[in-house]
Amino acid sequence: MEKIPMTRAGFVALEAELKNLKSVERPAIIQAIAEARELGDLSENAEYHSAREKQSFIEGRIKELEGIIGLAEVIDPTTMSGTIKFGATVTLVDEDTDEEKTWQIVGEHEANIERGLLNIKSPIARALIGKDEGDSVEVRTPGGEKSYEVLKIQFI
Repeated sequence: MEKIPMTRAGFVALEAELKNLKSVERPAIIQAIAEARELGDLSENAEYHSAREKQSFIEGRIKELEGIIGLAEVIDPTTMSGTIKFGATVTLVDEDTDEEKTWQIVGEHEANIERGLLNIKSPIARALIGKDEGDSVEVRTPGGEKSYEVLKIQFI
């Protein structure tokens, strides 16, 4: 099986979610199912069916997280330097609008564009890999061609 790269913060967040699902959500849903059973006829018991559906989702997510965590390869960006690679925090300027953006390139399971965490498999991240400060990058996005200049590379 192929290892899944992720930062320490991403790994810790997945572990916390798994712990919450196992120690809080799972016992709560088991209790909800038990209470719904006490209400009688299960064939027409909406609370029971809703609780069972939620239990199925929780168990599926637990299995998914256990698989991801089992294959995780935690990479510490602070030990790196040089050109853009996984874990780099990159400041770019859009060459058309002069708008600056800062993203950290992370694994797909921790990516969140609103928080500045860019999926390593995204078109922008793939275009940035191997580039250096001052380089110009052409990216084909769903919205069309974009041109960026790399202003700063940090490994924090």
